[in-house]
Amino acid sequence: MKSIKDSVHDHIEVTGVAQDLVDTPTVQRLRHVRQLGTVTLVYPSANHTRFEHSLGVYHLANEALGHLGIEGQQAERVRAAALLHDVGHAPFSHNIEDVVHRHTGKWHDDVHELLEKGDVARVLADHGLNPDQIADLVAGDGKLGQLVSGELDVDRMDYLVRDAHHTGVPYGTIDHERLVRALQFVDGKLVLQEGNVQTAESLLVARALMTPTVYGHHTARISKTMLRRASERLLEASDASAEELRRMDDHDLIVSLRTCGETQEMARRLTYRDLYKRAVWAEMPDVPEALLERDHEGIREDERAIADEAEVDPSEVIIDVPGKPEIKESTSRVLVNGDVRPLGDQSTLVGALRAVQHDQWRLGVYAPAAVSERVGHAASRVLGLDIDGALVNETRPGLHTTLDDFQGEP
Repeated sequence: MKSIKDSVHDHIEVTGVAQDLVDTPTVQRLRHVRQLGTVTLVYPSANHTRFEHSLGVYHLANEALGHLGIEGQQAERVRAAALLHDVGHAPFSHNIEDVVHRHTGKWHDDVHELLEKGDVARVLADHGLNPDQIADLVAGDGKLGQLVSGELDVDRMDYLVRDAHHTGVPYGTIDHERLVRALQFVDGKLVLQEGNVQTAESLLVARALMTPTVYGHHTARISKTMLRRASERLLEASDASAEELRRMDDHDLIVSLRTCGETQEMARRLTYRDLYKRAVWAEMPDVPEALLERDHEGIREDERAIADEAEVDPSEVIIDVPGKPEIKESTSRVLVNGDVRPLGDQSTLVGALRAVQHDQWRLGVYAPAAVSERVGHAASRVLGLDIDGALVNETRPGLHTTLDDFQGEP
């Protein structure tokens, strides 16, 4: 048994298959993949990694298994899946996941091929575990897969608390110990026991508050889109494949960007926080519906059109269209008077938070500071954003401020 000191859960005891998996290169790689990607450019202390998060998910999964009375090989499969659930992450976590998916068709939880051979496969075989079954659990399949990936999964319970701890933002604080103790299965579905509607709401509220202040902070969004665009250019301009990109860590990717002529400038900007600025920051009602549905190639065409209109290089225009707001936690199931009900049907908070998310949604167009105003006006014309309120002049704060303007570094 290993006892590992953790900043969130204190001492984590690692035994069995997890103890052998921890020291594999596949898991150790996660020490070099930041949990929050470029958010560290906003919150300097947010340097925690996927490795420590994976240990935390393993710990909470182990606690949940004990509470639910699940033992033996079933429990070992869940423990292995909890520790391995993030091994499919590309560098900087979710920041370039869309780029990888466009080229490989794989999301971070598609890990079958990563577990079926090599160091992890050997450890799993030594413990009599089937890699395909572990990969299925990572993807959230089956009854026990809900513990690893689902509306009430231990992954979410750990990352909200951990991200709040390392950013210093108090909004992600939840009673994860009570959440784990309140879990039970009803007809194969993972639910929260009677009297835990407010416990479920705490997850929902924590996520809703962390999104604008941490995950969707405007500086984090700008740096994330810059990193995505640089990664796309790296695949276009070098011999690097998307599969190789997927298996890099953060350091590998930055070095690759620095040594590729087409991406050197973007790597410099990201390294020294010389970031693009907001040329447009538009609310959802001001954005044409067709733009919300544009695919990746359509967005790239719009970027080129804006660059032509503004007479700047196409590399100096980035459009950032977030997905439509959604509250996944609203489908969490709770027991109320003996009936299993979706949280969204039971909690009046869900409707209110949906409205808040809609109000907080912003389309961004980013450009270097020297040309941001020119790009903003061009973008307004090209995209049909015929509104002065969408234009942001970074040198005149107050023209269009939101909650995230007052969080972290500007």
